[in-house]
Formats: sequence, structure tokens, C-alpha cells
Amino acid sequence: MAVIQKIRDRYGKIAGGIIAVSLVSFIISDALNGGLTNLFGGHSTDVMNVDGVKVSQKDYETRVNEYTTLTKIYRLRDEQEVDEPTRNQIREQVIQTMQFEILAGKVCDKLGITTTDKEKKDLIYGQGAHTLIRQFTYNGQPVFSDPNTKQFAFQNVEAIEKQLKKDPSQDPDGKFLETFYQVKNYIERETRYEKFNAIFANSVYMPNFVAMREVKNKGMMASLRYVKVPFNVIPDAEVKVTDEDIKQYIQKHKGIFETDEETRTLEYVVFDLSPSKEDTARTVASVEELRTDFANAKDNTVFCNSKTDDPATYSEAFVTKKTFTSYVADTLMKLPVNTIYGPYFEANSYRLTKIVDKQTLPDSVKCRHILIKVSDPGGKEVIADSVAKKRADSIMTAIAGGASFDSVTVHMSDDGGSKDKGGEYWFNLLQRPGLSKAFGDFVFEGKVGDKKVIKADNSKTGGYVGYHYIEVLEQKDIAPCMKLATVIKTLRPSETTTNTIYGNATAFIAKSATAKDFDANVAKDKLSVRQAPNIKQSSYTIEGLGGARELIRWAYKHQVGDVSKDVAPFLINGEKYVVLKLAGVMPKGLMPINSLNRAQLEQRLREEKKGDLIAKKYNGQSLEAIAQASGQPLSTADLCRLYTG
Repeated sequence: MAVIQKIRDRYGKIAGGIIAVSLVSFIISDALNGGLTNLFGGHSTDVMNVDGVKVSQKDYETRVNEYTTLTKIYRLRDEQEVDEPTRNQIREQVIQTMQFEILAGKVCDKLGITTTDKEKKDLIYGQGAHTLIRQFTYNGQPVFSDPNTKQFAFQNVEAIEKQLKKDPSQDPDGKFLETFYQVKNYIERETRYEKFNAIFANSVYMPNFVAMREVKNKGMMASLRYVKVPFNVIPDAEVKVTDEDIKQYIQKHKGIFETDEETRTLEYVVFDLSPSKEDTARTVASVEELRTDFANAKDNTVFCNSKTDDPATYSEAFVTKKTFTSYVADTLMKLPVNTIYGPYFEANSYRLTKIVDKQTLPDSVKCRHILIKVSDPGGKEVIADSVAKKRADSIMTAIAGGASFDSVTVHMSDDGGSKDKGGEYWFNLLQRPGLSKAFGDFVFEGKVGDKKVIKADNSKTGGYVGYHYIEVLEQKDIAPCMKLATVIKTLRPSETTTNTIYGNATAFIAKSATAKDFDANVAKDKLSVRQAPNIKQSSYTIEGLGGARELIRWAYKHQVGDVSKDVAPFLINGEKYVVLKLAGVMPKGLMPINSLNRAQLEQRLREEKKGDLIAKKYNGQSLEAIAQASGQPLSTADLCRLYTG
């Protein structure tokens, strides 16, 4: 997720700097005393203790909620709930971030690193507003953008905040200001650590001789000739690997095989909730039944929203083969308007698509405009309609007579978002539905050089009413495009199918009370066993399963050999049932040799020994001789970069 990765990337670098200056003296009391039991359900109200600073459960949960809000905004889908795997990632990231902030904060205090009130004001309310303010959304809609131009208008930030504080009734659920303040707090706090990060980044020094060596290395290229001799030229039986060999290998590579905390290994069987043939036939039939009504529908938006499993299937936007990535794009491009195509299968669903319209349009346009408002978004009149029209006409006449467009824009335009750039905007075809119809039709369907005064009425969508003087400056990538409406029916297992699969999973549990039974029934039923190694107590996910906190809790409450017979089959993301066996426990420290890892270690060591034998066997021979003796081709690799020590 974007915000999590952004924070992780930034703080990862800073953490390296902290280590470099010996700031890692913190103590996470739960991690050292009780294995994070307080964090995940103990009796203390503190989540952790970092270098003597306690973090309460309340502060931790507040920060989790804040990061959840940020994640939604970064996705530009703040109406969509964050799924469980993402929430687990957020919780883990909050722990790491709060640890860092406590440590780095002490250094910032000593060095006087802070964010001034002037900086905070500019980041929230100024022209240099933070990205999170610029793309702030609420109920799926951008909040601080100009309704006409759809561009960020920094003046709206403070105005809207003051308006809601003055009249809370305009924010009925009280969530808008709460969300806004979460974002505001994050920005103000983050800026301090960005400065801290910059100190470390700018203090990195590379001696001249190192820089020169790097330049030299990058310029040293070579062509290589080689023979690749596979390990299997030497039979496994000829290479003996003993437990003592493996122990020595582990000792020699401690960095790979040593762990700083206990981990566990699970083996599990998956019962996928896959639709049956009957489910597929039923879904296809339900889509086919809509064909006639879909063809006769007068309002595609109403029809799609009432019949589809995904309401976001109709838009007034035109798409091209470049922007419509479906595998049926080429086919649809060849069909006439009003054709119904399908059913076809895509993205786990069966679909019917109607070709609503076809045109040849530019993929993007550059235009410039001057706006004269008639009324504001609240419907309050700014100037009379007739006065606005006359003013727009006089602007067109003045510019035609030689007046500077930039100068007129600065002095006359009511669009604050484009005054500093001569009224210019780029719009792509997918943005067209967000423009007023008159504006969009003119810039996309007109020709380069066209100039006109148009009236744009955005009052139905809460926008301004006004007159635009527009000039079309540039149009790019003119190509065939189409407007599509699609009905989607997701392919899901029926209740009967789900019950059958659940019954199979519970039957497997019933006859697999022990590890021995588990293994025997896997073989008997020809099931596939998957393994999840190195699971930490603080982990939230299991590779191949995603968010699986419940499974990890189970693993740390049971002993090696236990099967999850004490609980119902675990349901993962509504897609599969899982039955577990705790296969192993790896204690803190150097990895012991056991049944779970011996085969892998033995193979790794066997290949290392085979490599030594192959090298000795062909030592001193030419590549041609090695190729002939081994039966392997002589290959070349051009432009290989060489490095010197």
C-alpha cells in the first residue's frame, strides 16, 4: 500500500542512520519479556516501552486509525474499507514507526529540529500544500479542488475548515473534520522527521578514490565464454553428506541460519471454495437473461447499477485500446454501436458489454480558458448572467484584437487554479466526464485553433455556473474510441457448493486427530500439503494465504504435532478453508538440524561438494575440452560489467 511503503522506505533509511550513531538503545519490553503478549492480549495497558518511553494502547490505536485514513486517501478511495491484510500491515508499521519517532525525536529535541508554525501553515493551507492535502477525498470525492477545473485550489482548505467549524451541521456525522485533522497531524509530525532524514542523507560522504573506482568499474566491460556443467553430472550417491558436515556448514554460515527469536513452521491443507460446473452454468444463464433488456435500456447508468455486481461499470468516458486493457478490446472496436457482446469471462466474472457510442477523438487535449462566474457552488449569484456573457464576449474580442491572453487571465479569470499558468490545462479522455458537457465537447470534439465562448452549468454537481472563453491549443493521439456499458456477474460458489467443500474440510479434520493421521489422510485423499516456515509470533501474514493472524495465534498455543482439530476449518478471505498441523518449532539462536530442514540443508551442501568435484575434474583444461568432455555447449555473454576490489 502506498502510504505504508512510502513510510517504510523513508524510515528504513533513517533507521540505518540511527544505528550508525548508536541510537538503538531502546527496549521493547513485550518483545523481550513474554513475546509480545501485552501487544496481542496481555494485561498491561501499554503496548510497548521504547528507551523508557511508554506507548499506551490508546495512543497506539489512535495512530492505527490515522494510518488507516492515510491509506484510504493514498488509494483515492476513502469510502472503501481497508481489508484485514492491509490493516495488519498498518499495525505492524505503526509499531516500527512509533519506535523510530521516540528515538529520533530525542535527537531532534537536542538538535532543535522542529517544524515552524509558518511551515505548518504552508503545508496545510498554502500553495505548497502537502500531497495528502492536494488529493484529500471524502466519500470518494475530491474536497479541495475547483469544481470546474477539477484542480486543487489551496484557498478552499482553510475556507472549508472554517465553514464547518462555524456550522457543524454541514458535517452531520462529524467525520470530515476528524479525518482532516488526522491528515493534518500526520503531515505536521512527518515534516520534522523529513528534516532529520535529510541530515543523514546529506552527510553521506564518498571519498574521491571510491568515486573514481565506481566510475572505472562501470566502464569496464567484457565478453565472456563459459561452459555450464550441471550438478547432475555427478550422481547424488557419489556425494555423502553427514550430520557433522551439516553442523559445520551451519556454523560457517551463522548469518544465514541464526535467528533472534523463536519461529514456528506450519503444514496445512487447503480446501478451495471453487465454483462448480453448475455454479458456472447458472451464472452464465443469469447474464444471458439480461441481454434483451440491456439492449433496450434507455438509461445505461440505471440499468448497470441495478443489474451488475460492480456498480462502477458504466461511465460517460470514452476509452481507447490503450486505456481499455481487456482482452476483448480489439473485438469490441470492430463491432457497431448498440451491439451487445458476451457473455465472456474476465476477472472471475461473466460479462455483457454494450457498445454505447463510437467516435474518433484525441487521447488528450491542451487548452486555455478564462472563467467568468455567474454563481458559486452554493448557488449564490456572483454577477448577473447577462453581465457575465457580455464580459466573456468582450474578452474574446480583446484577445482577437491583440490583447495578451496571460495578462487578461491574471486580471479577469475567476479560476484561481490556472491564473499563474495562463489559464492552461491538459485533460485526458478519461477526465472528460468530470468536465461540464459544453466544455468537454468543445475541447475534445473541436479542432486545434478553435476559439469560443461557452456556458458551463455545473450546479447539479455542486459546482459553479459561468462562462468560459476557451481556445484549443493541442490535441494528441487522435484515434478510434468507444463508450462502453458492462453488466458483471461475479462467479461465486453457491451455498450448496460451499457446504460441500466445508463438509470435506470438517471430514478431513475428524479423521486427522494426530500428525500421523494427518499425513496418512493427505496421502490417501491425494491432497497437497503446503508449508509455512519461519512464522514469528508477531507475524500477521502467511505466504500463500495473506492475512492469517488467527492461524498464527493457533500455532503459538499448540505443540509440535498438533492438528487444528479443536477448531472449525479456518476460513481465509472467504476463498478457502484451511486445516493446520504444527510441524516444528525453531528456537531462538542457531538453527538445529531436524526433519523439516535436513533435506534442504543436505541438498545445498551436496551441491557445494559437487561444485568442488566438478572444478577439480576439469581443472587446467580448455573450455573447448570441458565442453566436449561434459557434453555441454560453449556459450558466450557479451557486455558483462567487471568490478575490481
